[in-house]
Amino acid sequence: MPVVTRIAPSPTGDPHVGTAYIGLFNHALAHQARDRGEEGKFILRIEDTDRGRYVPDSEKRIFQMMQWLGLTPDESPLQGGPNGPYRQSERVGIYGEYARRLVESGHAYYAFETPEELGALREEAQQQGRVIAVPSRDLEPAEARRRVDAGEAAVIRLKVPQGGETVVHDALRQPIVFQNREIDDKVLLKADGYPTYHLANVVDDRLMGVTHVVRAEEWITSTPIHVLLYGAFGWPQPVFAHMPLLRNADRSKISKRKNPTSVEWYMDRGFLPEAMLNFLATMGWTHPEGRELFDLHEFQRVFRLEDVTLGGPVFSLDKLKWMNGKYLREVLTEEEVAKRLHDYLASQKHGLPFDDYFRTVVRMMVPRMDVFSEFLEKTPYFWSEDYPVNEKAQGLIEEGRPFLNDLAARLKNLPAFDQATTEAALRAFAEERGLKPGKVMQPLRAALAGTSESPGMFEMLEALGQGRVVARVERAARG
Repeated sequence: MPVVTRIAPSPTGDPHVGTAYIGLFNHALAHQARDRGEEGKFILRIEDTDRGRYVPDSEKRIFQMMQWLGLTPDESPLQGGPNGPYRQSERVGIYGEYARRLVESGHAYYAFETPEELGALREEAQQQGRVIAVPSRDLEPAEARRRVDAGEAAVIRLKVPQGGETVVHDALRQPIVFQNREIDDKVLLKADGYPTYHLANVVDDRLMGVTHVVRAEEWITSTPIHVLLYGAFGWPQPVFAHMPLLRNADRSKISKRKNPTSVEWYMDRGFLPEAMLNFLATMGWTHPEGRELFDLHEFQRVFRLEDVTLGGPVFSLDKLKWMNGKYLREVLTEEEVAKRLHDYLASQKHGLPFDDYFRTVVRMMVPRMDVFSEFLEKTPYFWSEDYPVNEKAQGLIEEGRPFLNDLAARLKNLPAFDQATTEAALRAFAEERGLKPGKVMQPLRAALAGTSESPGMFEMLEALGQGRVVARVERAARG
């Protein structure tokens, strides 16, 4: 059985984590079919008919997000394909043709009400606790046709049956029953010839051969309209599956007011795409073996749509950072981390040489960072002599002032500056002074790094080198 899935984002702003989330599950279903030796196809379609909210560069940013995540579609405005065009704004003539077919078959009608008339009708309907009754529904088709031919502005509305019920079959839920009397006659084609979401969505899915409509659960209330449209056209329905919405910690729908929702925010801060995909896969689904870390191929191997759970998954930034850190420390090799971090820094206009010193600093910092953007924030003392000294570090330097000059001299005269030599020297110095080693090393760390938090002391000494270490200790001693 072929499996054709799609995502259909609107280019109205930042590329949203919700698009990545839904795209991941659609991508997996299509690729699972391929792994079974069946037809599997993943389509990216741009729903850009809402011209009032259209953002010119948003489409390009959607493509960049998908490329970053590795969720490459088989058909899209970029790749092309046999079912194009893949921008709805380029398919407007198609929607008009299909809307008129529904008028001709009696499943839709021309409506001529002005916005003011509709406002009054809507207010009346709300007061009476019913859906809006559109007078144009009762016009004779010939009269409606005459008015359209005369140039009168009209929309095309779906003629919803006034009795009975519409049932939505969802792969993740029990059948959902909607009473037709509670469904209003939705506009399908606007007076300017542009379709509404309902018509364009159904027509495009049909013409593109979509077999599985996997989307967010917020679209459940629209689905009875789509079921009615499939029936009106005489088309078989696809499999519907409405994924649980991503939630904030307070269970509200994820929004940029409470959580960063733009994938670009995560890209700019140096999150790994593998970690983002892994994290999104756990939103509403659990690996059958209880594994926390798994790649895209493993997800595609074991994922089953019926295993999705419907409790609202919490999009926790802390959990994502933790998972990203696990990837840095447990999945990628040291060389992979160094290379990808260097590429990230270059993308952020930070030109550090990719040399042994850089690799050494990266190796020391991997246990102490979760995302790449933390690297330079936590390591200014490795790259410059003009590094900040925080209040706590300044206090530690003051505590060490009585012996810092002597310590500098001791370090300056060491015949070697490897970890073993410096450790022995520092412990001997502390013993001679009658101090615990920490009482020497804490002021030394503060002088070298401007903070009490840094990599291991002896690793840091070796990396910085004898000359820089001695100069910094002497400077701290002078105050």
